[in-house]
Amino acid sequence: MVGREPERDRLTAFVRAADGQALLLRGEAGVGKSALLDLAAQHAARAGHLVIRATGVEAETELPYAGLHQLLYPLLPDGGRADGGELKADVRAAFDAVFSRTDGPPPSVMALGIAVLTLLSSTAARRPLLLVLDDGQWLDDASAEVCGFVGRRLAGSPGARLLVAVRGDIASRFDTAALPEMPVGALADADATRLLDRHHPELGKRLRAQVLDEARGNPLALLELPAHIAARPGGPAPEEPPGRHGVPLPRRIQEIYAARLARLGDAVRAELLTGALDGAAARSGDGAAPTAARYRMSGVDEAVACGLLVVEPATGDLAFRHPLVRSSVVRLATTDQRRAAHRVLAHVHREDPERRATHLAAATVEPDEEVAAALEAAARSATRRGGALMAVSWLTRAAELSEHRADRSRRVGDAAFVAAQADRLGQARSLARAASAHGSEDDPAAVLANAYLALYQDGDVRATHRRVTAAVERLRDGGADGGDGAQVLDRLVSLLLAVSQYAGSRNAWKRTHEVLASLGDRATARASMYGSTWSDVVRHGAGWSEPVDRAAVDLEDQDPWDVTRLAVSAYHLDVLSPLRPHLERVVDRELDTGAVSSGIVMLHLIMLDQLALGQWEAAERTGRRALALAGEHGHGLFAHQTRAYLAQLAALRGRAQEARDLQAAVDAWARPRAVGFLTQIADAVGATIALSAGDYETAFLYSIGITAPGAFRPYAYQASRTLLDLVEAALHTGRAEQARAHALAARDAGLPDISPRLALVTYGALALTADDEGEAADMYARAQSHPAAERFPFELARIRLAHGTRVRRTQGGAAARAFLAPAAETLDRLGATAWAERAQAELRAAGVASRTPAPTAVPLTWQERRVSELAAGGLTNKEIGEQMRLSPRTVSAHLYRAFPKLGITTRAALRDALTRLGGQHPAAP
Repeated sequence: MVGREPERDRLTAFVRAADGQALLLRGEAGVGKSALLDLAAQHAARAGHLVIRATGVEAETELPYAGLHQLLYPLLPDGGRADGGELKADVRAAFDAVFSRTDGPPPSVMALGIAVLTLLSSTAARRPLLLVLDDGQWLDDASAEVCGFVGRRLAGSPGARLLVAVRGDIASRFDTAALPEMPVGALADADATRLLDRHHPELGKRLRAQVLDEARGNPLALLELPAHIAARPGGPAPEEPPGRHGVPLPRRIQEIYAARLARLGDAVRAELLTGALDGAAARSGDGAAPTAARYRMSGVDEAVACGLLVVEPATGDLAFRHPLVRSSVVRLATTDQRRAAHRVLAHVHREDPERRATHLAAATVEPDEEVAAALEAAARSATRRGGALMAVSWLTRAAELSEHRADRSRRVGDAAFVAAQADRLGQARSLARAASAHGSEDDPAAVLANAYLALYQDGDVRATHRRVTAAVERLRDGGADGGDGAQVLDRLVSLLLAVSQYAGSRNAWKRTHEVLASLGDRATARASMYGSTWSDVVRHGAGWSEPVDRAAVDLEDQDPWDVTRLAVSAYHLDVLSPLRPHLERVVDRELDTGAVSSGIVMLHLIMLDQLALGQWEAAERTGRRALALAGEHGHGLFAHQTRAYLAQLAALRGRAQEARDLQAAVDAWARPRAVGFLTQIADAVGATIALSAGDYETAFLYSIGITAPGAFRPYAYQASRTLLDLVEAALHTGRAEQARAHALAARDAGLPDISPRLALVTYGALALTADDEGEAADMYARAQSHPAAERFPFELARIRLAHGTRVRRTQGGAAARAFLAPAAETLDRLGATAWAERAQAELRAAGVASRTPAPTAVPLTWQERRVSELAAGGLTNKEIGEQMRLSPRTVSAHLYRAFPKLGITTRAALRDALTRLGGQHPAAP
């Protein structure tokens, strides 16, 4: 190797280091990255390391976890683990899920990354390990995410190292992986001259000068250009060197290889093409472990002789001399030749549904229902494993190959649905238009895709409800008994229920229930559950808690959107807590694999359960995270829904101005769109702000805007949830009769039988409004002794405070302390400042001295401070990530943790908050 002394020294130190680490080599094609990888691999092999090599394959960039499988296959149990060890059950389960050995749900990037770290550590404990990945820019996104996660944490895994090479002119997930980098540039002029003279000492002065000029220090060009230039008609032509008129050097080198390929026979070129499309250039390192099944080229001695292939000395495997050879082989082939090679590979991988589907899709021209069905099945498998983007491609291709118009429209609609779930809204919109083109604007699949976007991106509930209702009725009247038609019908019904929930309108729900009733047994049991629990729990919620519990038994086997729908029912019935552990386990997986919509809904549900359980600090962090994601991905509805929940939390904690600002933003967006679900929350926030401030008249006006006293407005989501607000506001404004009528209405409507929270607040309301002290004590005892009372600490503390206040006035301070003391402790712990101050005042009146804890400052970390400063300067998350070598998602995470520490809710407030923080700079890591 000529030159490269600094690079060689760094790689030698990298291989010899005692601690695990990762290193990323970046440079243009042909600059010598592969040679440096070879050098490191040779050093490691001589030092007794186990060397595992893999190469990114352009044809597999969208095949989820294909690159990771290639890299880890020699270490996995049925890949002939080189260390002979066994894996723990949870680690094995993670690999089984992502590599399609089981039907279990895929783990998150973090969980899979931890499994990979465990595998590498156990291997390295027996023998030092070097993983070498060439052409990392062609690695699929899922694999690259895991490699980045692992690479950043290898310092804790002594003996394991990861070395990756990527091209600098092609974007990849490694660009934001934040791994240590070693740039590989062109050779210095003296080294370039020395390399050329060593390999081509016979060159004349004129040709030598032209090669040096065109190669521009690129080692591969220095080796390959002399023979090519000398072979031109008329010899060298320095007056017009191609390197000087804008032709990229990699393209020039590809032309050299193309000229050699053109001299080969058809059979040899066919073998090379098949090998190139299947990644046959992947090497197996020192031969200690087998590699995953790949196409084995044969009869290609001619290609070896002309320098296009090399033979690995240790294994005898054939490999392309350079990645540009492989890309030249593919580029030179005709369309028919590529299709023929893909047909061969489809047969080679007939036992692997996803690889087979990839090659079938490329090999087939005319409509073929068998191929379309195979692609559809592969898409379902990819969706379960987190490959939503690949699933969209396969479904789109399946639609193109469908023999019948109905199947074509359905598959395009499915592709649009998955694209929307994966937060590819632009792609989903295009696919929705395509679905319309394959059928009509009223085609059910097209309606599904367009309506999904109209609701979640724009908050359009009126037109969306009309279109979805009409589509359901057309499917009903046209017959949707088949499996495929039933799936579209089920998705449309679920979307109709979601639209109705967000509309929060009596007319919308009435129409929806009529449509559901007309479907008869074609409406699923889940649809009936959602229609009852999402619409009006007061009138339809009784008896659904047990079915929800039964449906939650097998969450692991359900699609993410089905899990979220079930969890919404559980929330309305106040039995969400048992489902929350599953949501917390899978939410990162959904976000990591691109299913942002499902992930944000899961974050909402986690936040709501944290709110209910009094885990308000955690709820705020969850809400900030959801808001950052919704804003980043353009989900208008989810962004304002998150603001509504954050407004509720701010109002509870006495941050009135913040709550008002969020309330105003939600109301201004939701009211013109008739999104009643959000306008009701905005009104409830107004009531909470007023109650917190002691403005009971305003609180009463907000409360009766939601529902009239003594009744629960049909299909008003907040009507039952604001029961205590209306009762408390009415009592404090001299409207005792209306307060009592409302409490009795709750009892008569059977609220205690619907949910544990409604039982608690109903008994509390009856206790607060009872004229008879015995009844008041009895109702209070029922509230306090309810088995689920402690799951709702804020409501229980409010009831204790109100009852304690009543007892103090009627029976004296000594009797009241038993109720006031726990109320004050809980409210203080929650951070419900206004109610805590009232509880302390009541305790003082009851003869107990109050204690006010001093506030504790929460400092920013160095990264939170730096990210906040850059955001205050006007940079976007992407720009901040590029500057700090972080992903935009990590930038968002730092900001949502920093905002509550700074006491702000918007980026616009960052500059003032940081100014107030002054010179309190945390130490840089």
